[in-house]
Amino acid sequence: MAFLLSYFCSMNKKALLGLVVALLIPILCYLVLKYKSDSAIDMPRKYLLDTVVTKIVKGKETDDSIWHVTNNIRLVNQLGDSVNLFDKEGKILVIDFMFTSCGSICPRLTNNMAKLQQSFIRGGDVRNKVDTSIVQFVSFTVDPERDSVSVLKDYADKFKVSHDNWWMLTGNRDSIYRFAFEELKVDKFSTEPISPDFVHTSRFILLDKERYVRGYYNGLDSSSISKLARDIGLLMLEKDKKAPSTVFRQILDLSWLWLLIVCAVIFFMVYMNGRRKING
Repeated sequence: MAFLLSYFCSMNKKALLGLVVALLIPILCYLVLKYKSDSAIDMPRKYLLDTVVTKIVKGKETDDSIWHVTNNIRLVNQLGDSVNLFDKEGKILVIDFMFTSCGSICPRLTNNMAKLQQSFIRGGDVRNKVDTSIVQFVSFTVDPERDSVSVLKDYADKFKVSHDNWWMLTGNRDSIYRFAFEELKVDKFSTEPISPDFVHTSRFILLDKERYVRGYYNGLDSSSISKLARDIGLLMLEKDKKAPSTVFRQILDLSWLWLLIVCAVIFFMVYMNGRRKING
């Protein structure tokens, strides 16, 4: 260390400038590449625009989109517990609508969601590996008069549902239907026509941790479900705007980058020492 300090003190301005450049170039290259790679990720877009407001920023007018934040709802799950939809804070939600006596698409929807849940528990495809603890599956019955707690429990057990992170909810019919149409707008993003008197849709709906709708997926289509799994993984990586910046910590953790910098310094010192010998 003493040798390095004395060496730096003996360097002329040009040599010192060269050393600074040798140190900065690897860091700048890394930061540029990281920024480009982060911005290149195609994140799931937000749906359900509430309004657009005009703001004055640095003397210029800019439009700011205000996206709809899904309101909460309180119902009863298949275990008989009264729960709020957003009791599980910090979780990504995957939602669908079904009823246990359905003889058409509902069993297929439930079966596909069960496979999705199991694939997360097992780790699934490496590209779509998601920690199941941060995903909450939710199925709303659209026939709550017949789908009691015990009926939903039997239905869930039939599909080997893990009750820890999959709620099948029943309760007030009007509340469920208002939630479907007013909060999730299922009628606007379903390929099949939906009657206001009966919610019957093949859509899986994705909500992020902030309760913004981030996607509608065909729960009967394997490619659409694969996209849902991928989008869940992307939302896990999405930066929390409320969290403090971790850029400095990331730079400190780049042990390989510091090794590269040390190598560059050593190379530069050897080079300068060689030039001195030649000139001397």
